[in-house]
Amino acid sequence: MSPTPAKPGGTRIPSRRTVLRGAFTAAVVTGTAGALLPLLDRDPAAADRPAPAPGPGSGSGSRATAEEFAEMYRGREIRGTATVVVPAGAPADDRVAVAAEPVTEIRIDGRPLYVMRRADGTYLSDVRHYESYPTLLETARAAVDELGTARLAPPAAHHM
Repeated sequence: MSPTPAKPGGTRIPSRRTVLRGAFTAAVVTGTAGALLPLLDRDPAAADRPAPAPGPGSGSGSRATAEEFAEMYRGREIRGTATVVVPAGAPADDRVAVAAEPVTEIRIDGRPLYVMRRADGTYLSDVRHYESYPTLLETARAAVDELGTARLAPPAAHHM
């Protein structure tokens, strides 16, 4: 391979490989920035929402019930709670309560329904795991709709 030819003034002309490598690097950086933008560009209204006020706490932290319900829906009893646990010694700041992960529990006819909270704040369940719902109540109702007349399986016994 011959060296890159020089211009009359003594400067070198970049090779095609160098130009393509630079263009590829710029494309990768731009794509990565585009993929990360939703993570960095949070909704400012979400930060302004007041967090639930912590209630009287135990020794390990304060608890505040963010959502609680109990109702009969299509002949099924559904109950649920979402309790936010704020670490003990944390400053009384709304950002701490918003950042704390809620502990969720839903029961359909007394049997527990596993629920997971997604990064965007919505919920999904074992029964309807391809759709997410904005509240625990909507998640429980969707699970009842999907179950029909079937019952949730009893919780599995843990063997050690």
